[in-house]
Amino acid sequence: MNRIVDKRQLSDDVYRMTFKAPRIAAERKAGQFLIIQLDTSAGERIPLTIADANAILGTITIVFQAVGETTHRLAAMDVGDSIANVLGPLGRPTHVEKFGRVLCVGGGIGVAPMHPIAKAMKDAGNDVSIVIGARNKSLIIMEEEMRRITDDVTIVTDDGSFGRKALVTVPLKEACESSTPPDLVVAIGPPIMMKFCAETTRPFKIPTVVSLNTIMIDGTGMCGGCRVTVGTETKFVCVDGPEFDGHLVDFDNMMLRLGAYKPQETEAHHRCHLQLGITEEVK
Repeated sequence: MNRIVDKRQLSDDVYRMTFKAPRIAAERKAGQFLIIQLDTSAGERIPLTIADANAILGTITIVFQAVGETTHRLAAMDVGDSIANVLGPLGRPTHVEKFGRVLCVGGGIGVAPMHPIAKAMKDAGNDVSIVIGARNKSLIIMEEEMRRITDDVTIVTDDGSFGRKALVTVPLKEACESSTPPDLVVAIGPPIMMKFCAETTRPFKIPTVVSLNTIMIDGTGMCGGCRVTVGTETKFVCVDGPEFDGHLVDFDNMMLRLGAYKPQETEAHHRCHLQLGITEEVK
């Protein structure tokens, strides 16, 4: 069993959790993910990216947003509780080498999986810059961890409540137009954000890597639920990814597939909030 040793709430519905998983901690590489199951006999299997790991302590850290039944149940767990099943590390690790200038763009919860990638790029000798974006100040996560990697951190919010009032594509475009443009851009966040990051870098012909988080069940390429179109090929995010060339990903088709269970996800979210006595804002 994978015992929880630390838990913190980072913002509304966003949690950071550290648990024991010695073998995964020893083997994981930047860019890889896990699949967890809270019950031994049944229950949903969900993919979660690895935000950090400590091979000496044998721990894995995840950052997740409580949006469905399983993530709400996970958020209700506490230090001392155990997660029944943890499978990983899964997926292909990030290709890390000395590219030169690397710009890492993280949006919302995507900042968490960006953390080990930015660190690995820095350790490889790259000049790393980071852009963090969110809707507002309360949703900015892992700023301190990112500033420990590099002094060049730009924060933007949609409403201007923290940092610059802008979308992440604004500082990204400025970097592309500068006299020292990035040699590589890595973007992780909501699909629409990654799509427009790729469109921003396309005219400049700057290689752009995106990390996809699709519907996933088994994590071994057997169910086909995570399939995406990349160029002219069908790829499976769990075994061929999760990282792909952002200029080749068919984001429109991917977003259409991600919305297949939206009504059920929304219903589960509201049901869990009612069970937990959480009052939701009327939007």
